[in-house]
Amino acid sequence: MSGHSTVERRGPSGRTTALRRVGRSGRPSAPQPSASQASSSQASSAQPSAHASTRLSATPPGSAPGRRRGGRISRLLGSSLVQGVLILVALVWITPLAGLLLSSLRSEQDNATEGWWTALTDPSQLSLDNYSALLRDSGIGAAFWNTVLISVPTTLLVVVIAALAGYAFAWLEFPGRDAVFLVVVGLLVVPVQIGLLPVAKLFGAVGLFGTIAGVVLFHVAYGLPFAIFLLRNYFAEIPREMLEAARMDGGSEWRIFSRLVLPLGRPAIASLAIFQFLWVWNDMLVALLFADTGSQPLTVALQSQMRQFGSNIGVLAPGAFLSLMVPLVVFFAFQRHFVQGVMAGSVK
Repeated sequence: MSGHSTVERRGPSGRTTALRRVGRSGRPSAPQPSASQASSSQASSAQPSAHASTRLSATPPGSAPGRRRGGRISRLLGSSLVQGVLILVALVWITPLAGLLLSSLRSEQDNATEGWWTALTDPSQLSLDNYSALLRDSGIGAAFWNTVLISVPTTLLVVVIAALAGYAFAWLEFPGRDAVFLVVVGLLVVPVQIGLLPVAKLFGAVGLFGTIAGVVLFHVAYGLPFAIFLLRNYFAEIPREMLEAARMDGGSEWRIFSRLVLPLGRPAIASLAIFQFLWVWNDMLVALLFADTGSQPLTVALQSQMRQFGSNIGVLAPGAFLSLMVPLVVFFAFQRHFVQGVMAGSVK
């Protein structure tokens, strides 16, 4: 028992006043809230919980799991096990390249008697004699320049024509646009082997068979469907408001294409140029059929060396490494644009 008590006293105005007596402990007891005050305090205490539940419900449902998933992926990629696997895969890919390079720097006698890995412990085996002999070989030198004359014009023609057609299919209105684009997309499924004989007969009739121009035209014809499909889809992602603002400022279609669309589409164009150049540079099937001995590229020339001399590693190794180095230089020169083109559209 606390010993507290309350006495009501009526004042002159008729109002009653509650007096609180001090208990045994000498401390005044806290006044008891009334029923209305208790209900209001319960309502006020319930409001923060309602706001808290509102804030919790306003949180995007997929944000926390997405962050957790991204954290798991980053931790997985950063783990030592994954890094070890990636290093192992890189070594598997680099080992043949290193063997080809060392074989191209060794003499034919050393390559015939010992493996290429012995050059790691005996660097005296390495020399540039094979490359000097290769450069003095008129057949290999002519084949190298034929490869350049085939690859560079083909890449330029495919990129220019595909950029113009991609812009037309994406932003110009003309009758039958969608139908023509569907035909272009349908040409993607046509294998190259189907058109070899008919096109060879056609080139023979018009005098293009066995020439560099015939090889270039064949590569351009079969490279355009994919190039147009790629650039059209990339150009279609450009905001319409940007093009409309340029038209309202008085810009012509050619000016919009050259000053606005081409700079924005540079990553995709660079990626297309790299892919097209690599396809044409490493091709042997089309050149083997459409080129003669005077217009054959480097791949056909090396294949003929293998057929004639069999184990002529002194010519094949440096020629193959020379044929490999040019695409590597092109790729690393445009690596930044290539990565941008591959990642374009993957993140909104």
